[in-house]
Amino acid sequence: MFIAQELRKTNIAEYLLYMWQVEDIIRAFGCSLSRIRHEYVDKFDYSDEQKEELADWYGNLVTMMNQEGCREHGHLQINKVTLMTLEELHARLLQSPKYPFYTAEYYKVLPFIVELRNKGANKSEGEVETCLNALYGVMMLRLQKKDISQDTAHAVREITTLVGMLNDYYMKDRNGELEDLE
Repeated sequence: MFIAQELRKTNIAEYLLYMWQVEDIIRAFGCSLSRIRHEYVDKFDYSDEQKEELADWYGNLVTMMNQEGCREHGHLQINKVTLMTLEELHARLLQSPKYPFYTAEYYKVLPFIVELRNKGANKSEGEVETCLNALYGVMMLRLQKKDISQDTAHAVREITTLVGMLNDYYMKDRNGELEDLE
């Protein structure tokens, strides 16, 4: 919760990746708040009040996951909306002649997006989601201490650059600082 709050203010892409990880943590504990509280939250070096806040936050997420039918897979609606906002900004940036550096980076990443889509099960996901799924997948591999190929590492560097640029534009847009996209 505390990390999510900070990331939402500073890096929306990292926020989404973090929230996807939180969804997976909740699933790993069988969507059981008592297990999350006792086996996870209690391990943090937080005050009792902070632990209670964190447990409440997880409780709300568990409730939403149950209500939204994403106990086994998928993402919470709040995360889908954030992703949709990024997808829309991505499309607007590509349509505008005012952001040639973003467009140039996109065309460097496009072959990786196409390749990832061809390998993936969901061919209809947006380009930003494809990029974030790739970053999330590599993050999971690294957490498992598994090797990634040089080709994958290269693709991830390019994708990271594009997502970083998108994040910067998102922050500017949110603060009303983004030059008109028309």
